[in-house]
Amino acid sequence: MIRFLLNNKLIQTAEPPGMLLLDFIRYGEFLTGTKIGCREGDCGACTVLVGEREGGRMVYRPVTSCLTALGNVHQKHVVTIEGLNGEGLNFLQQVIGEEGATQCGFCTPGFIVSMAGFCLSDNVPTQANALAAVDGNICRCTGYKSIERALATVVEFLGAMDGEDVDRVGFAIKTGIVPAWFAEIPGRLAAMRSQPNGVLQPRQGLRFLGGGTDLYVQQHEAMVEAELDFWL
Repeated sequence: MIRFLLNNKLIQTAEPPGMLLLDFIRYGEFLTGTKIGCREGDCGACTVLVGEREGGRMVYRPVTSCLTALGNVHQKHVVTIEGLNGEGLNFLQQVIGEEGATQCGFCTPGFIVSMAGFCLSDNVPTQANALAAVDGNICRCTGYKSIERALATVVEFLGAMDGEDVDRVGFAIKTGIVPAWFAEIPGRLAAMRSQPNGVLQPRQGLRFLGGGTDLYVQQHEAMVEAELDFWL
């Protein structure tokens, strides 16, 4: 049984561990804000955040869900664009709109998720680091200058944080970049791991899958049903 948190929801599923996270999100949970683009990890339209506890704190990383196997998010926190929504527009959504940094909107969820990952990271808030945070996201119609302006506003906003050791997740919660329930995630993950069979055990004779990469591009149908083990 694969267990993880999807936004604010506990997921327990018996789907094949090799199933793509993108397909589970869209067709299993009907969270269609995460888009299907290239299915090769190149365009960033399917970007989600995956968070896990490291050294007593939460660390979030953007991943392309079109190349991420379901088994690789066991005991972790997956955040889609829907998980960043609040009562109204959050700070990132508002900045994108104010700078005219969206047109057809297809790529916008991936950009906002990657920007949220930057806000939650320990990276120094500079324009260069902000640009690097979205270098896996492609926009086909808006033009990048408006997106760069939006990122500059985000950098200026993050620059208001006091001290180098500030809790970035706490800051993001306080300022409305992410919802308040993010504060509960570390405890929920710890409780999940303490449950019986909470940790997937290595199985004899199976191949490990560290990441989908070109295996899912070249052998999609075979990989979904393959007998695989995972680095957890």
